[in-house]
Amino acid sequence: MPRPTPSQTVGPFFGYALSTPGGGDAAPAGHPDTLTVHGYVRDGQGDPVPDALVETWQRVPKARPGSLRRDPVTGGSPGRDGVGFTGFGRVATDADGHWVIRTLAPPAAAPYLAIVVFARGLAHHLHTRAYLDPTGSDRLLSALAPERAATLVAREERQGTHRFDIHLQGEKETVFLDFHHD
Repeated sequence: MPRPTPSQTVGPFFGYALSTPGGGDAAPAGHPDTLTVHGYVRDGQGDPVPDALVETWQRVPKARPGSLRRDPVTGGSPGRDGVGFTGFGRVATDADGHWVIRTLAPPAAAPYLAIVVFARGLAHHLHTRAYLDPTGSDRLLSALAPERAATLVAREERQGTHRFDIHLQGEKETVFLDFHHD
């Protein structure tokens, strides 16, 4: 049996290869129920991570065709179709470590966004969740100490806008999930 090889760090990222136009606009254009979820990715000292990549995934309220289009000639992605909703968004952080996704509210059965963070210095990407409505009973939240569970809750700043900061290490470290592939 072959021995496992060590992981390589994630990044650097080359924008032309990973981003698509409107990558943070997961909600269909002009949809009245659009929510904005934003935050900052910070390192262990609290400094911004200016070159991270944040992906969000969520259950789709009603199944629809995908919103990302592919150009049949080049195979490239010219962006979203502006109509469909897949529950997927991908954005890079800016120079201040800030990211923004515009999406639809996830269904009550899973009131969170699944988030994947890629950044330089990470040997593996990180999985976490941003709960937009933590009032229901959720096995993950109820299994954590209250102060740790709080790192998974997006704070509503105003109607339709939630803030979710991601701390990679340190005192405020966000809870990250470990998925085993056996």
